[in-house]
Amino acid sequence: MPDKEKIGYRPTWAQVNLDNLEHNFRQVKSRLRPHTKVLVTVKADAYGHGLVPVARRLSEAGVDYLGVASIDEGIKLRKARLKVPILVLGVVLKQDISSLFTFKLTPTVCDYELACALSKKASTLKTPMRLHIKVDTGMGRIGVAYKDAFELVKKIHRLKSVVIEGIFTHFPFAGSGRRFTVSQIKLFDRLVDVLKSCGITIPLVHAANSAGMINHQDSHFTMVRPGLVIYGLHPHRGIKMGLKPVLSLKTQVVFVKRVPAGVGISYGHAYITRRPAYIITLPIGYGDGYPRNLSNLGPVLIGGRRFCVSGSICMDQIMVDTGSFRPEVGDEVVLIGKQKGKTVTAEELADSAETISYEIVCGLGSRIPRLYIP
Repeated sequence: MPDKEKIGYRPTWAQVNLDNLEHNFRQVKSRLRPHTKVLVTVKADAYGHGLVPVARRLSEAGVDYLGVASIDEGIKLRKARLKVPILVLGVVLKQDISSLFTFKLTPTVCDYELACALSKKASTLKTPMRLHIKVDTGMGRIGVAYKDAFELVKKIHRLKSVVIEGIFTHFPFAGSGRRFTVSQIKLFDRLVDVLKSCGITIPLVHAANSAGMINHQDSHFTMVRPGLVIYGLHPHRGIKMGLKPVLSLKTQVVFVKRVPAGVGISYGHAYITRRPAYIITLPIGYGDGYPRNLSNLGPVLIGGRRFCVSGSICMDQIMVDTGSFRPEVGDEVVLIGKQKGKTVTAEELADSAETISYEIVCGLGSRIPRLYIP
């Protein structure tokens, strides 16, 4: 177990293997044409893995761009002295554009009004602003509607103090709806070609998220935007990429008691012992982001054996029926990761919780310290 200076007095922690992170980045690079650039999505605290340490390692590994959700995330990276280009993938409000210039962040633009505000500010500062235009080809989220995209790009291209560095779209079905994704790629490709024919060549053209990158090679364009696979997680089953999990979640046994058959465990007595058993308590709960709907479902590894959460998950604690096996206080317990040849994955937890692996790792709270290896 890590010492208390690293994790405090509550023995629950997440380990983040930065060597595995870089390995996964290399796996992505190996699937691309030589000059295709890579933007890695590090929003939501790098999917719960830790924004600055992850971004710093990716920068050292040669990532071309980092993608964040907000100006605030971009500022954190700049204050950590990261110099790699940063794209703010979310909507930026006009009143907040000064920070884009101060911290050298690249905005996503979906309308002419914002582009004009950026151009005016850039002209005042005598500093051209690079921007990326988001096109909605079927996601239904932010982005200029496809039918209006050509005219918007032409109008922004005429502005004197902004540079259209990138244009991009997003796939809602890249892991499952092949026909829909293919139609999106064709639409987007057609737009890029028409713009070129009008003398507007945009250097960074990107569409592919993790699943798109794997399933649709023709969606790579000049840059890809992987997220999940960088963290060693699979966007869908059947992927063979040689990924290595980056995050493991561990805790320790803090209490052990022997109870007879017929004893109710936790709130609502949703679990009742069917035989005499040892019940252990672990210091982690839904207050840490361990999903409450894993009550009576979540797998854990103790002493190289696999057990299941017993009873309702509490805010700060969970209980596990280990039957006749008696763990000791202080024994290590794995909730995500490996122990003596057995494995629990974030994807498995997501399946049991009827959610997606993104939510499992992003949901791990800030009171779980992250320890970085190496």
